[in-house]
Amino acid sequence: MTAAKSISKRGVIFDLFHTLTGLESERSDLPSTSYLLGIDRKLWDELLTNRSRSRLTGEQQDPYAIITALVYAAGVSIPEERIREAVRIRIRRFRDSLMRIPKENVETLMALRRAGLRLGVISNADVMEVAAWPESPLAELFDATIFSCTAGCVKPEPAIYVKCLDALALSADQCLYVGDGGSNELTGAKEVGLSTVFISRVVTELWPDRVPERLSSCDYHVERVPNILGLLGLA
Repeated sequence: MTAAKSISKRGVIFDLFHTLTGLESERSDLPSTSYLLGIDRKLWDELLTNRSRSRLTGEQQDPYAIITALVYAAGVSIPEERIREAVRIRIRRFRDSLMRIPKENVETLMALRRAGLRLGVISNADVMEVAAWPESPLAELFDATIFSCTAGCVKPEPAIYVKCLDALALSADQCLYVGDGGSNELTGAKEVGLSTVFISRVVTELWPDRVPERLSSCDYHVERVPNILGLLGLA
């Protein structure tokens, strides 16, 4: 990891969840899906991240079918109505997350735009997780928005980064990629030539044991989104 210093770029590409969204404790007052279903959180996270590509690429778009498939993969039996209730709450919970964006993050994005940088966002997300995106205060701040469920590819596959770069009309060496490091996104970004920034605030809250590994796979490290301004010499 390179020591923080002022660098020159023409664009910044952000991850969405756990990067631009707030701390888990701030995102919603509603319970998590794993809690509602009685499934171990670590197992649920593993299923979401590594064992449900069809929901992320948009092959599966029915919310009930998505959650039912995850329940089946977890090897548990849960009544249909309980699954449907978990789906209803999950959709509301992700809406809360997209509406309750920390003010400092919105202000940082606006400052980057004022400085003339082009902005992109890439997210591994299924249809219910980004259903409320058009209502989010983030939606109008990006020049390129790439969600895996409509792109048909996922991080860390090169294609999803290339789609964003093409939409921004910028080359990889002209951009920073900023994320919490989930789904090996920082490694994938580096492989296509992007400089990478690890945002550690949310990871420190949820998975502090994962911080050292993610530090080892990034070019730069900051704790909070506003620190990006200093990294780019804009603060």
